[in-house]
Amino acid sequence: MKVYQTSEIRNIALLGNSRSGKTTLAESMLFHGGVISRRGSIEDKNTVSDYREIELERGNSIYSTVLYSEYNGIKYNIIDCPGFDDFVGEVVGALRVADAALMVVNAQNGVEVGTEIQWRWTKKTNIPTIFVVNQLDHEKANFDETTRQLKEEFGNNVTIIQYPVNAGAGFDAVIDLLQMKMLKFPVNGGKMIVEDIPANEAGKAADLQSILIENAAENEESLMEKFFEEGTLSEEEIIKGLKIGIRDRGIFPVVCCAAKTDQGIDRLMDFIKNNCPAPNEASRKTKNNKGAELNCNAAGPFSAFVFKTSIEQHVGEVTFFKIYAGEVTEAMDVVNGTNGSKERISQLLCIAGKNREKVEKTVAGDIVATIKMKSVPNQSTVNSTKNSDDVITPTEYPEPKFRTAVRAKNNTEDEKLGAVLNDIRKTDPTFLMEQSKELKQTIISGQGEQHLNIIKWIIENINKIEVEYYAPKIPYRETITKSAEAMYRHKKQSGGAGQFGEVHMLIEPYYEGMPNQTKYPIRGTESYDLPWGGKLVFNNCIVGGAIDARFMPAILKGIMEKMEEGPLTGSYARDIVVNIYDGKMHPVDSNEMAFKLAGRNAFKEAFKNAGPRILEPIYDVEVFVPSDNMGGVMTDLQGRRGIVMGMDSEGKFQTLRAKVPLAEMNKYSTSLSSLTSGRASYGMKYAEYQQVPSDVQSALLKAYEESQTDED
Repeated sequence: MKVYQTSEIRNIALLGNSRSGKTTLAESMLFHGGVISRRGSIEDKNTVSDYREIELERGNSIYSTVLYSEYNGIKYNIIDCPGFDDFVGEVVGALRVADAALMVVNAQNGVEVGTEIQWRWTKKTNIPTIFVVNQLDHEKANFDETTRQLKEEFGNNVTIIQYPVNAGAGFDAVIDLLQMKMLKFPVNGGKMIVEDIPANEAGKAADLQSILIENAAENEESLMEKFFEEGTLSEEEIIKGLKIGIRDRGIFPVVCCAAKTDQGIDRLMDFIKNNCPAPNEASRKTKNNKGAELNCNAAGPFSAFVFKTSIEQHVGEVTFFKIYAGEVTEAMDVVNGTNGSKERISQLLCIAGKNREKVEKTVAGDIVATIKMKSVPNQSTVNSTKNSDDVITPTEYPEPKFRTAVRAKNNTEDEKLGAVLNDIRKTDPTFLMEQSKELKQTIISGQGEQHLNIIKWIIENINKIEVEYYAPKIPYRETITKSAEAMYRHKKQSGGAGQFGEVHMLIEPYYEGMPNQTKYPIRGTESYDLPWGGKLVFNNCIVGGAIDARFMPAILKGIMEKMEEGPLTGSYARDIVVNIYDGKMHPVDSNEMAFKLAGRNAFKEAFKNAGPRILEPIYDVEVFVPSDNMGGVMTDLQGRRGIVMGMDSEGKFQTLRAKVPLAEMNKYSTSLSSLTSGRASYGMKYAEYQQVPSDVQSALLKAYEESQTDED
């Protein structure tokens, strides 16, 4: 493969609803570039993109697949993304390194749920977007209705560049409004034929071209002035305005194809070449930790960003990166700017699914892969030695929304399961795994129930470990609401030396800026930020040497042990001030163990008399919901003890913001999908701890008592 210069590279993300034909389109693009000699199909389970066992079984994409094609002097790096929202991490990662997105729309179905959801990500990431109306050869294809929906949903900047002459079973021609010609596409490939526009299409073509010209003129001041003066633009000026508009998201072109029958692909690839920004032309700029913009300049010191990691059978870990500056060669020594490790690029690979081609050198703007990197995880920055500590800003992925506990059915495989979950985490940034000491569970989190069901399939079918999902516990906290005093005497005699320690304490609820209690003089204060959140303030109020100072650390240790296993439900306790004001010692029998136990039990007694309350984690939940589903979604959230904090409108959608207890969010993604036919999406983020209602606290206490009885 030749070394492509930055201006000869186009980085494209393929987006769209599941079954819109993204993978089939990618197959045709590779076929046109000669990367494959024969087009595969989803039905035959032999596409380049969907080659993994889970994808072959399900018949749709689960992972993003990095591909490439070479056509008319351009290298196309293509990232075929899954269409389901549960795998949105693959979309976000692809949009981070692509310079344009092709939103593939099924001409039978028009704007679908996946179209809406992935459009929002193109908007959030500010990436140029082209609509590709696919499957125009299907008997139920309806281009006019599809474009009507596109304009209605995404605005009048949706601009038709091509429209089909005969959409449906006999599809073979489009009117191209840039060339003002009719393009005929032989079924199953072949050279495109260019003809004059038929007389019966001339009026429609002229009207649509007028809209195209006006939309193109709006993106550049001098073009707008000429348009106002002359009422039209030359073909060259249209192309100039179109290219600027695409780059700056002022125009969203609509082009046509039938990927399954290989029609319109060559014209699509030429359109991408002529109108989509090269990596050094993109309006989106990537910065490093020093504030420097990386403009994909091949002359600078090498810097690349790792956006994807996969583990391939017989190959191991494959690391994908986009070069943002400089160039890289095989056997080049590099430095991981994120962790300082030194690495060597053993091989440079251009990858198309399972197909891999070695290259000796690539330059800024290109997307390539390598293998056998020792310490370069996803989101790392890889640099030359000249800029070894530069770090490119990591990708911001959505927070997990669905959690469950997991365990191996055979507990002897727990350690093996942990290793597998860690490997999955390396390849999937939206998957989280935690071995919770507090909950005594392995908790995994992802983007939805389907996401975690796929994880389960992988564990059981690829790694051969039988697992079960079960309800995750909630990380409750315990605290107090009023002051209380208690004392405890620990006395034990067993033959020789005994144990003796007596502790008197006053405990109070802690809050920021609170005054010190005045009942007992404070002689020393220690404040601790607890690992699980909140504070413990430990005041020494001993006078007259009632307890020797050397025993105070033991008392504190006993208190801390009880805070790690709260008196109410065994949850962590927080936000408490402890004042040790009196006690007794024995000249022979007092020791650290005695005072630790005395402190622990005095704290337990005081806690129960201090208005103890259980706290629960509250999450900020933001739901993006169609306006006509708003009532049902709001009612459902209120039924989950949610408090609505506000709403904003965005076209036909509403953004609903609420605070909801984590305990009520179990399987919410499934419920929301059912309420809105999959059109809504949501995100959630930890906000704070709040007291649970009295009835909930009573239920929790009862459940804890029953669990303790069962264990006994």
